[in-house]
Amino acid sequence: MQYEVVLPAAGSGKRMGAGQNKLFLLLENKPILIHTLEVFQNDEYCTGIWLAVKPEEREFIEKLIGQYGITKVKGLPDGGEERQHSVHSCIKEMEQVEIVLVHDAARPFITREIIASLVNRAMESGAAIAGVKAKDTMKKVRDGIIVETVDRESLWMIQTPQAFRFDLLAEAEDVAEKVGFLGTDEAMLVERLGHPVHIVEASYDNLKMTTKEDLVLGEAILRKRGFLV
Repeated sequence: MQYEVVLPAAGSGKRMGAGQNKLFLLLENKPILIHTLEVFQNDEYCTGIWLAVKPEEREFIEKLIGQYGITKVKGLPDGGEERQHSVHSCIKEMEQVEIVLVHDAARPFITREIIASLVNRAMESGAAIAGVKAKDTMKKVRDGIIVETVDRESLWMIQTPQAFRFDLLAEAEDVAEKVGFLGTDEAMLVERLGHPVHIVEASYDNLKMTTKEDLVLGEAILRKRGFLV
């Protein structure tokens, strides 16, 4: 069940309002990026990490990687304007592997148990993504008016990692690039090929650090896990 993981890390973090890449913000006196990298560094089944980065941030990221003893990084190709472009730049540089994961670098609370479930499911079916069931009432709105209350039993909030057979994801990325299609996540590209994508129930703790409020929630998660006193 070995795999390699792609982490798009070239975002701007505008919603965080930090004036810098949000991945460099500290959580428990350690950059968010390092928290995420350590999950895969410490997973014996992860054989390689790929980071898509901004060229002007590459040197700083390399210093962080060295400072915190992250040894599994195999490449830091240039990221693109969109997440999809960043992932594709990594895929193009990777050698053939059986399973590749794509994970938000700003989701530092993913667990190895969920990763293992995703890898196993992807090995069986080709594609599997993490998600949690919608908890709130969901309504469809048009022009500020509710037009439908949607049955939330069939709705999931999608997270990462998203796990795929390498050849399947590479094909999906290549086809999307050829026709100029821009998807919201890798699963959408695979869905366009007509391939079924399975879902693995993850955790509400698998939070993406997007706003300043998320930093507070992140510290609470670390405290719950015993990393903070």
